[in-house]
Amino acid sequence: MKNAVPKLLAWFQAARRDLPWRRTDDIYAVWVSEVMLQQTRVDTVVSYYHRFLERFPTVDQLASAPLQAVLKIWEGLGYYARARNLHRAAQVVLTEHAGRIPREPELFRRLPGVGDYICAAVMSIAAGHPLPVVDGNVLRVYARVNGLFDDMGTGGTRTAVARELAAIIPAHRPGTFNEAMMELGALVCTPRQPRCDGCPLAADCYAFAHDRVGELPVRRRKPAVPVHEVAVAAIVRDGRLYIQQRPPEGHLGGLWEFPGGKVRAGEEAPAAVVRECREELGVEVSVLAELAKVRHMYSHFGIRLHAYICRLSASPPVPPQPHRWVLPTELSNYPFPAANHKFFGVLKQWWADHPALVQADPEPSR
Repeated sequence: MKNAVPKLLAWFQAARRDLPWRRTDDIYAVWVSEVMLQQTRVDTVVSYYHRFLERFPTVDQLASAPLQAVLKIWEGLGYYARARNLHRAAQVVLTEHAGRIPREPELFRRLPGVGDYICAAVMSIAAGHPLPVVDGNVLRVYARVNGLFDDMGTGGTRTAVARELAAIIPAHRPGTFNEAMMELGALVCTPRQPRCDGCPLAADCYAFAHDRVGELPVRRRKPAVPVHEVAVAAIVRDGRLYIQQRPPEGHLGGLWEFPGGKVRAGEEAPAAVVRECREELGVEVSVLAELAKVRHMYSHFGIRLHAYICRLSASPPVPPQPHRWVLPTELSNYPFPAANHKFFGVLKQWWADHPALVQADPEPSR
């Protein structure tokens, strides 16, 4: 593949997309873009990238911002651990590196959330270090060009590919090489229906020459993604809704939510939401109405979410976690998981249609 590098770079110079993070050499802006681009499509990232840098234009401003403000800007982009780690890493830069983002790979790699991919991408593009990026696009291009039939899902294969790429990455243009490999995989050497007739590496490609493009890369079959039934309660009291904040770490850490949880085997969703409120908050609720059923997929599982309007049968909950009683119009002030947003419109309409029900209780304690 080494002999094909000049053709790859020439193709990239002519065909690359005009993306906002390619118009800057600011290491902070490049870092933000690469964190966002992990497991997220380019066309989704662009608007988030602009909004994020408008709100937090420097690493110092990101470090000093409340985490809730960061999560709110990130809302809908998913994989929220990325936002939490980026925020925490900015604080480390401020306290341990005097506000200067390290340009040395060994130091940058130690920052929270910085793995091999982020380190190689940022250090090659913004700091000129010859570190090869190994992501799904790069693995696909490499496997097809070189006729590699090893399982691309294993760490050993990724390590071997990284070692081979490190031997051919041009020291004077490492960032361009990495971007070109990723761009080729995104635009031409795609998973399905690759555009081999427009590929600059077609003459050097094993898979194209042997008519085996559809067989590569090799990946072991993934098990079916489980789908869980989940029931949540929009608890109404005196014209307000109860919401609570998830723990800062773990799945959807730091976001706000309605109380609830998984529906057990043999259990009906309305009974599950009553049980979950009793177990989670120590209160009894009655179900007034079913709001919606929505489906949402995460990376490793999916949920069928049943949302119910509920009323307290006794005093309001006083759980240990942060919580609020809010108006429906105030929900937009808090970062929520994307699955919740799918029924916000129905919730607000129900609220408008049932003024007597939402105002029926005494003033809650806040």
